Amino acid sequence: MSSKERPTLGGTRIKTRKRNIAAPLDPAAFADAVVQIYLDNAGDLELVAKSIESADLNFSRYGDTFFEVVFTGGRTQPGTTKPDEGERHPYSIIDCEPTREIILPSVIYTQKILRRKPFLIKNLENVMRRFLQSLELFEENERKKLAIFTALAFSQKLSGLPPETVFQPLLKDNLVAKGIVLSFITDFFKEYLVDNSLDDLISILKRGKMEENLMDFFPSAKRSAEGFSEHFSKEGLIPLVEYNEKKIFEVKLKEMKSALTTQIAEEADMSEVIDTVKQRVKDAKLPDIEIVRILWDVLMDAVQWSGKNQQQNANSALRQVKTWAELLNTFCINGKLELELLYKVQMQCYEDAKLMKLFPEIVRSLYDQDVLAEDTILHWFRKGTNPKGRQTFVKALEPFVNWLEEAEEEE
Repeated sequence: MSSKERPTLGGTRIKTRKRNIAAPLDPAAFADAVVQIYLDNAGDLELVAKSIESADLNFSRYGDTFFEVVFTGGRTQPGTTKPDEGERHPYSIIDCEPTREIILPSVIYTQKILRRKPFLIKNLENVMRRFLQSLELFEENERKKLAIFTALAFSQKLSGLPPETVFQPLLKDNLVAKGIVLSFITDFFKEYLVDNSLDDLISILKRGKMEENLMDFFPSAKRSAEGFSEHFSKEGLIPLVEYNEKKIFEVKLKEMKSALTTQIAEEADMSEVIDTVKQRVKDAKLPDIEIVRILWDVLMDAVQWSGKNQQQNANSALRQVKTWAELLNTFCINGKLELELLYKVQMQCYEDAKLMKLFPEIVRSLYDQDVLAEDTILHWFRKGTNPKGRQTFVKALEPFVNWLEEAEEEE
């Protein structure tokens, strides 16, 4: 080796890639910058929105912090709603008056921000979910402001606030037990119904999977139909009370229909079926007219209908009437209920093509089994008010009515 040659190390030279060095998280500086924008514009949300849009701030990284500033005026401590160190502004939702007129501009402002920065939608969900799960950490007046904001957000169809984000976090046992959830949801309902219909509210509840579970908002001691009616009646939400009573009524009817269907399919004893109906009427306080309607529906649903054989259909229907005449008789206890049954038969024969020609035979059978009185049939024939298929059915029943009238004259 020459004296001028330098020694070298043998082997392969490995190139190393430079690693990206992540910038340290600094939510405090971000929060202070957003607070300063509020302060510089004296809380004018139009000007604040414009400044936010042009600000060189990392909203994608600190979206949750941004909404903490919007709602509470500054950054909150991790896992709580308590203020953290740093600057604060007095124009937040929590600091304003608990009225729709004052809070609505904040909703519109939030909508503008989300339209310009749609990636913040997830951050709004995060912060709302966290605040709602921590309602006990807010003062009563502050909870009311959150309820008003939430109701107005739904009224304005605010992006990024699906119903499940609001309703599901509320169902924490400790919040429900203390009555905090019921108070919040009552304020929400009252505020939302100012601008929207009950149908709109029910639609939101359905999307939030709460329509069938409204009782879950109540503490266990008040979780009853009576408690529901008493609370919301006192709060002036009568349409909601009436809706809930209707839902309960429909459930009871459905349960009764299901129980009867099972008994009739199993050919239970007549006395057993009658006892079942009486007990359910007593427990659910069901009106007599609904009972008559259900009985006829269940009996006809249990018939094994033939697709084309009209005579077989007639025989099956008449056999069912004869078999269960005592059941019908037990609950068709006056002329009004008999007439309701006759209207029910009329509607079914009108709506079901295979039964259209069976109307006079069914009426005759109900008469023969002493379910329908002569006076009821004559009243329907002369003064019936349901127009569905009436002309056809009156004509079909005319021979039987003539026979009744002749028998009446002979007597």
